[in-house]
Amino acid sequence: MPDSITSNTKITPLFALQFCVVLIVIGVVLLRPGVWNAARLAGLCIAVPAAVLLFTARWQLGQSFSVTPQAKELVTHGLYAKIRNPIYVFSGLLVLGILISLQYRYALLLLLVLIPVQIVRARQEAKILEARFGDQYRKYRERTWF
Repeated sequence: MPDSITSNTKITPLFALQFCVVLIVIGVVLLRPGVWNAARLAGLCIAVPAAVLLFTARWQLGQSFSVTPQAKELVTHGLYAKIRNPIYVFSGLLVLGILISLQYRYALLLLLVLIPVQIVRARQEAKILEARFGDQYRKYRERTWF
């Protein structure tokens, strides 16, 4: 395994906090009293794998993760080999799954805000990555989704 993959993945306080928050939210959904109907089960079937893939993507991004768009390193391994923005994809699915499971129909409107915000942010990041990595990023973009 290349050094850039292993040395770039450390558990930071932010990563630990994000992980704990997601575990707590999924725990609340699991422990919430009420009937286990199809919506609750379907939501968890979306949320749990999305959470696993979200944290896999976050782990693979390693020290390249930042709250503000930056071009530290072009990460192209793991989930990033197929999806340019797996954190956005799987965080959206995680929120969708949790909202379906909780059966808060009107809360699904949150996705009408979340998804456009993530698309705008992904476009900003793409501009920064293209400016820094040029053809290398353009080739990467051609072979990956979102």
